[in-house]
Amino acid sequence: MALDQSSRYSDLSLKEEDLIAAGKHILVAYKMKPVSGHGYLEAASHFAAESSTGTNVDVSTTDDFTKGVDALVYHIDEAKEDMRIAYPLELFDRNVTDGRMMIVSFLTLAIGNNQGMGDIEYGKMIDFWVPPRAIQLFDGPAIDISDLWRILGRPIKDGGYIAGTIIKPKLGLRPKPFADAAYQFWLGGDFIKNDEPQGNQVFCPAKEVYPLVYDSMKRAQDETGEAKIFSANITADDHFEMCARADFILETFKEDADKVAFLVDGYVGGPGMVTTARRQYPGQYLHYHRAGHGAVTSPSSNRGYTAFVLAKMSRLQGASGIHVGTMGYGKMEGDNDDKIIAYMIERDSCQGPVYHQEWYGMKPTTPIISGGMNALRLPGFFENLGHGNVINTAGGGSYGHIDSPADGAISLRQAYECWKAGADPVEYAKEHKEFARAFESFPGDADQIYPGWREKLGVHS
Repeated sequence: MALDQSSRYSDLSLKEEDLIAAGKHILVAYKMKPVSGHGYLEAASHFAAESSTGTNVDVSTTDDFTKGVDALVYHIDEAKEDMRIAYPLELFDRNVTDGRMMIVSFLTLAIGNNQGMGDIEYGKMIDFWVPPRAIQLFDGPAIDISDLWRILGRPIKDGGYIAGTIIKPKLGLRPKPFADAAYQFWLGGDFIKNDEPQGNQVFCPAKEVYPLVYDSMKRAQDETGEAKIFSANITADDHFEMCARADFILETFKEDADKVAFLVDGYVGGPGMVTTARRQYPGQYLHYHRAGHGAVTSPSSNRGYTAFVLAKMSRLQGASGIHVGTMGYGKMEGDNDDKIIAYMIERDSCQGPVYHQEWYGMKPTTPIISGGMNALRLPGFFENLGHGNVINTAGGGSYGHIDSPADGAISLRQAYECWKAGADPVEYAKEHKEFARAFESFPGDADQIYPGWREKLGVHS
């Protein structure tokens, strides 16, 4: 039986509002259940001990100062499996170079050894609160969606929907077909990203494909008179390799280098990779792809942390945009309540699942909507979210359009204009050819979302 540390690592007399007013702790809320036979407060206190200064026995090296930086359980509700812990700011590791805070230290303590403790059946982080001083000590985004709107010639406030895609198939294209696919989309759309496994495959070397992609960008810009944006994957194990990729890409895109975003696989690559990209290239839009996050964030798991927590951490680290799923409107797991994720990263003040967070002017992180979206699904998505100030990367929704990828891109933008106008989508389609052809391109979705569309649009196939 573990040592009962509840007298040292819990103080249930602490009030949340007082802790927030004082601003000297990061507060973390978990869904926690102890192993049968262990008391809730005892297990919670052991969790706090393991997450801060403690161990499972009394040690002779503890002094009064050490006790002052203990993490403290300040709230429990066993019936709701609700455990909340206050972590003193002094606990967290700081950079020797500039005194700033780091997400790795937050995760090491708040989601470290406590995930494998023998008396804890599960403990999942569902929210955390960051005081003003800690907000000052994290990088936050250097570039945000307003910078993309400016490049695209839009208003820098409420500049609206950015129609994007992912080159499909996700792997297997050689350099010329890849660049051709980019050109075809850019004739109608704004933004293209590498799919997350694309990088420097032997059949599609980076140093061959990127010059061709830049040529496609220039030709599309010349033909349409509009700026285009490319998000290039610089993910790598080694920061020298990341920087080598990034430097090559910026050199290749020359005077259009401001139109390049850098995509990093922030979950598999980890916080160090995100921060390297943020600090080495503060002039580029930092595109956080979260491949693999479901290993810890899935609603079917009671461990790790939630997708909400991942997104909130990405803003602190400086992600310009992060994928947030499709809130039940696409192909990945999620539901329409996921809009809280978007609100927390894009607003200056937002209520999370547990805590209300103020961001004190930290730049926003753009919700990037990806995974099975097409023009037919977008009006409902915008209605649920309440706005269209997002980047949407629709792969099949563009390349699956019956006429062309450019028409697919135009249909996406028309879906946004349709929603903005408050129009009935089937009626709107009668006057907008590309949007109308999306109904024929994705008839299964059309039948489900807009029953009776065939008669109204005169489609008899």
